[in-house]
Amino acid sequence: MSSIAHANMFTRVVNRYWHIWSDVLGLIGSWANLFFSVLVWIVRSLIQRRARFGAHALAVQFVRVGIRSVGIVLLVSGCIGTILALQTAPSLEQFGQTDKVANLVGVAVFRELGPLIAAIVMTGFAGASIAAELGTMKVGEEIEALEAMALNPIRFLVMPRVIATMLSLVVLTVFSDICAVFFGGVVGVLVLDIPYEVYKINTLMQLCPVDFNTGLLKAAVFGTMLGLIACTNGLRVTGGAAGVGRATTNTVVQTTVAIVIADLLFSALFYSLGFN
Repeated sequence: MSSIAHANMFTRVVNRYWHIWSDVLGLIGSWANLFFSVLVWIVRSLIQRRARFGAHALAVQFVRVGIRSVGIVLLVSGCIGTILALQTAPSLEQFGQTDKVANLVGVAVFRELGPLIAAIVMTGFAGASIAAELGTMKVGEEIEALEAMALNPIRFLVMPRVIATMLSLVVLTVFSDICAVFFGGVVGVLVLDIPYEVYKINTLMQLCPVDFNTGLLKAAVFGTMLGLIACTNGLRVTGGAAGVGRATTNTVVQTTVAIVIADLLFSALFYSLGFN
């Protein structure tokens, strides 16, 4: 009797975790499928004149998801730069190395926090909006109407949004880096009494092009992931307004988790390649 109970328990545990992993693999598969569809349409738009989706659609999405996110990204980045300077100063002061705050802030922001902060802020600001918009179109049968008119939704709805999120996040990362380092410098000079020239020289000596380039690479990948996840959830909405709400929530949760995992994988890869 005991062996049967243990066997049943083992079966339930296996089934439970199998369903979880199958759902995760299904999500990754749907994102990959949408990515390749977008990639195909990008190539077609470059080589076929009639397949172009129009610069206006891209510009509208770039303004909507990128430019309108600048303010909140700068605010959060400035706070992060200030926090880094204030939190690292006491530990460095014990060793008489307070001026090295500049080194720590620069490396942390350009390698990790710049793209990560911009991506997470943009997830809540733009990712949820994209999912809700496409979900509302799905519920209102507007996407079916496009298909009835022989207009591909991937070409006209998904591709501009994915490209816009990718380009926007790269630009926002640059702003985030500059803002965080600037406010870290303000704290270093005005609060920690680090001479301005020392702070500037330490920052410039510590940073190198690979720090900036790896941050931009992360931003491009994070932006693409954000657009794909938001569009996938929006296009799969069912159940009316409640379905739109679920799609919005799923977009924020899935994108945040996916971006953090991707950042971990990037850090491990760069470490193994000796970029640290």
